[in-house]
Amino acid sequence: MPKIHFTSAPSNLALHTGDNAESVARNRFALTEELNLDNLQFMSQSHSDQVRVVDEFSSVDLPSDALITQRPGLGLAVLVADCIPLLLSSTTCVAAVHVGRIGMTNGIVDKTIDIMEGLGATGIIAWIGPAICGNCYEVSQEMYEEVTTFFPASATTVQQHSLDLPRGTIALLRERGVDTHALGLCTLENSQFFSYRRDKTIGRQAGVISL
Repeated sequence: MPKIHFTSAPSNLALHTGDNAESVARNRFALTEELNLDNLQFMSQSHSDQVRVVDEFSSVDLPSDALITQRPGLGLAVLVADCIPLLLSSTTCVAAVHVGRIGMTNGIVDKTIDIMEGLGATGIIAWIGPAICGNCYEVSQEMYEEVTTFFPASATTVQQHSLDLPRGTIALLRERGVDTHALGLCTLENSQFFSYRRDKTIGRQAGVISL
């Protein structure tokens, strides 16, 4: 069975937010120890469509927005502060995926599933961690129309023009036949999580998965 874990504030796990690097390193080490992992691999995320398969741990945050591994004991971490931490598991491999508005339209979810299936994955199961909800993620009318044209399940109302990315992601996963579980926690509404929209300050929590 895979290990699934979602962290919360105040333990910041991101190196790119201006926090003290030594403090972040301690937080990462503590999480690795807590989950009894050999190593914990992080990404340098940029809302790209890049998916990377990793077999060996790198002390450098790898440039990508999705990681896949077949190596037991190697944890994969996705950092978020309102975007979706999506964790995917199967008997042959696991994945951690950063799903925001841009990543969704770039096809990051489908690309990750395609690569997992290419590695022999069947019966994929998904977990959606804390993320901003449809009531709180208001965007411009142009952005709203761009996303909802391709992902209608993300729509709220034209008047509200807020995007429900968790609902859109759930619909996408179910179209792919992926059994999906969502925590249903909003990062903006819940102060135990970092939210860039709410606070505009440093801090990222993580979703972690390993075989």
